[in-house]
Amino acid sequence: MSELRADAEPPAAEPRGRSRGRPRGSTAGDARATILKAAADEFAERGYEASSLRAIARRAGVDPALVHHYFEDKRDLFAETIHAPFRPDRVVPGILAGPRDQVGESVARYVLTELASPAAQKRIALVLRTAIGHNPATRMLREFLVREVLHRIAEGVGGPDADLRAALAASQVVGLIMTRYVLKIEPIASAPVDELVARLGPVLQWHLVGYSPGEALKPAPELPRR
Repeated sequence: MSELRADAEPPAAEPRGRSRGRPRGSTAGDARATILKAAADEFAERGYEASSLRAIARRAGVDPALVHHYFEDKRDLFAETIHAPFRPDRVVPGILAGPRDQVGESVARYVLTELASPAAQKRIALVLRTAIGHNPATRMLREFLVREVLHRIAEGVGGPDADLRAALAASQVVGLIMTRYVLKIEPIASAPVDELVARLGPVLQWHLVGYSPGEALKPAPELPRR
């Protein structure tokens, strides 16, 4: 899982004074890099769900308070570990809190805008290739997406089959990322952002909210019970 490790993380700026729990003689950059390496190992070995900041601190040989000094929470640490090019876990709640008839378009535009730079495109392609070809990476990325993104979307949209609808929306987004930035299939790879948003937005809108832009709010159809 070398592609998703953080061994080459550049040093962070030195905070004033010696942070609590930092190994004696180490710098802020050394401590942060040590934590990131420990996190990469912990996530790979135990998965995202079973890993904890306390366990990562223990593996790194630092006080848990030092982990919190550099990283807000486990989500933040995981994203840093894989050098995530964007943070859907942070943005989705805001999108769902906005106008309900613009949710699908907002999600599509957010993804395409965040991946506009060549650096972001290269990173997301590397993350997906690694996740597809490496079982530990697949597991931890799946667990992160399910817990921190899909579950939050399902809670936000509510209604019948919310988990399924959130997962279907995610499948559309991942499919777009794969075809546009990894496989580079034309004409998707070179299509203007506005055109892709106009075409994909209504599909995401239907999955997430259950109605198309301009239509009255109505619940998503329930699947027949088996």
